[in-house]
Amino acid sequence: MAPRQVPTVRQRRFGTELRRLREAVGMTAPVAGERLGADRTMISNIEAGRFGISEERLRRLASIYECDDPDLVDALATMTGGRSKGWWDEYRGKIPPDFLDVAELEHHATSLRTLQTVHIPGLFQTEDHARALFDLFIPALPRLELELRVAHRLARREKVTREPGIPYVGLVHEAALRLEVGGRETARAQLDCLLHESERANVKLLVIPFAAGGFPMAGDTLMYATAANPHLDTVEMDSPVGAVFFDSPTHLGNFRRRLDVVEQVALNPDKSRDLILDIIKQI
Repeated sequence: MAPRQVPTVRQRRFGTELRRLREAVGMTAPVAGERLGADRTMISNIEAGRFGISEERLRRLASIYECDDPDLVDALATMTGGRSKGWWDEYRGKIPPDFLDVAELEHHATSLRTLQTVHIPGLFQTEDHARALFDLFIPALPRLELELRVAHRLARREKVTREPGIPYVGLVHEAALRLEVGGRETARAQLDCLLHESERANVKLLVIPFAAGGFPMAGDTLMYATAANPHLDTVEMDSPVGAVFFDSPTHLGNFRRRLDVVEQVALNPDKSRDLILDIIKQI
């Protein structure tokens, strides 16, 4: 099997979990490789996401590592073998790989929670709003790349909007709702869209009002992607240099608790929609 030149976040996530299972029993990578009947460097390459692995070998490794969580092993088994291409792969090499990693995480997630304090949730951005945002980049994006980024962003929403959509909780600050990105007409259309999408049965949109004051992670933009097994959850956080991904149990637990606190200071869905309506009237 040819090595992967640039493993995706999901591929690296798979390898990381195998490394944790190996380290939990105090086994070195060469010893694990020997017991698997493989080259001594194979385990390290698998754990780095450079090589894939068959389901049969995955289950053998789980046995070698004395893993007693059959649900975790089954979840890992779905991540083995040759990776079938997803819709996002048509953008590979055309837009930043972080965008593709986010789309892949969303595609395999069983539920999503997002927090935005200055932007409308990406999954519900209109075409004009997304284009206006990308137009703000310095240096300016080439026109073709800008349009590709817009198309990619619009395609991501199907994970939530195509029936049956996965459960989605969107935390958005009032500041993001009041920023008239792209001008008044674009801003009004964006809020109308957000209001419409918030009526979906699988969507819970919660607005953090200015009146709430300070709250944990104020200023952050992040996504918590719940996996088929909680050990495989992943958090993506935006940064000035691109997406940053977290998957350690400590990080995941801390992010869950912080998001829970933010939900408590946010308005409920009905009051959130009322606030959005008030802002639309003011634009």
